[in-house]
Amino acid sequence: MAPPCGGGRMWSRVVKMALCLFFLAPMSSVGIGIRDTNTVFSKKPKPEVWKQLKRLNKPALKTIESPDGDIIDCVDIYNQPAFDHPLLKNHTIKMRPSSYPKGFSFDESNDISSNSKPEITQPWHLNGSCPEGTIPIRRTKEKDLLRAYYGKKKLSTIHDETDSSIHEYCQISEEGDRYYGLNAEINVWNPAVMAQDEFSLAQFWIAGVDNRNVIDTIEAGIMVYHDMYEDYETHIFIFWTSDGYGSTGCYNLECPGFVQVDNRIVLGASVTPYSVYGGEQHSLNFFIWKDDLGGGDWWLYLSHRYLLGYWPASLFSIMAGSATYVSWGGEVTNTQIGGQHTTTQMGSGHFAEEATNRASFFQNLKVMDAQQVLRGPRNSLRSVTAPNCYNLLKHEDFFYFGGPGRSLQCP
Repeated sequence: MAPPCGGGRMWSRVVKMALCLFFLAPMSSVGIGIRDTNTVFSKKPKPEVWKQLKRLNKPALKTIESPDGDIIDCVDIYNQPAFDHPLLKNHTIKMRPSSYPKGFSFDESNDISSNSKPEITQPWHLNGSCPEGTIPIRRTKEKDLLRAYYGKKKLSTIHDETDSSIHEYCQISEEGDRYYGLNAEINVWNPAVMAQDEFSLAQFWIAGVDNRNVIDTIEAGIMVYHDMYEDYETHIFIFWTSDGYGSTGCYNLECPGFVQVDNRIVLGASVTPYSVYGGEQHSLNFFIWKDDLGGGDWWLYLSHRYLLGYWPASLFSIMAGSATYVSWGGEVTNTQIGGQHTTTQMGSGHFAEEATNRASFFQNLKVMDAQQVLRGPRNSLRSVTAPNCYNLLKHEDFFYFGGPGRSLQCP
């Protein structure tokens, strides 16, 4: 969809509103001076929680205990959570897309039978693997469900006096065209996060926004977020919504929607290894595209190796046609304890000017047009909210970003 009638200013307002929604996540209350890690819990009755757990945790054909404490269930691919969605009750699962972007093909040599060493692994791989015909799912615990915003992005209100947090980001974005795909290679680091209810992430966002402010989005990337994952490791995640972060969508497989077909990657699990300052670098390549010949589903391909799955076109309204906005970037929450800026890092924790092997990067930035041709960003906008704390250095199809948070220049 092209920008709505009414000119660039109206479209910019819509996009700014969308961005405010995009980067908001569950936050807990903040004390002054002394840190209180109060995760907000709901008061769901026990029977309701147990019923929801039974619905989410499908019967496992095999269970693997991960060294990091996660329980991984190998669930029959035809019994995965996606098919609990009312729009997917009679859905026929697709194991491969029907079309690929020009110049691109899925490399079967990198399929399940490959013995090559993957660039990125997950801790649970040390203790086993899921058999063909199953998908690995991170088991949901009772205390996960008791979190008030489990699986969702909480929308903070402007006048919420109990939440003094600020969402700060470094990103580039593009609008004004119809987008049918996006590529982003994200440098993998493990940024230090100051408190349990703060997070640091790097992700892409592809969205459809119309003149009624209806928002469809698909997002994916990596994040450190203790309140969600109960550790300070870096986790891979996906997210989607079809009503502007209202009642639809969720992270990972925490609600019906995304159809997973890969049996090697757990969405929501931590990833290793991390990049080393001044040393070896590691990255994850995220590629998403709309398979118009296959019904318009949005497929996700990870690191030229894992065809993870797809979001069925029926989940969306605007993006059943195309996306209208794309962005790439990093973001942190700053809860301003004691009136000071957080020490939570973005990216590698170093400013963009440090560049190669020191600053975190996004590279191989591409979008896909209606002819299934990949191209670099055009007329992209650069947005940095706290340049003394985190910054961004943009080049043609890549950028460096990040920073340390609180410092002498960022009090």
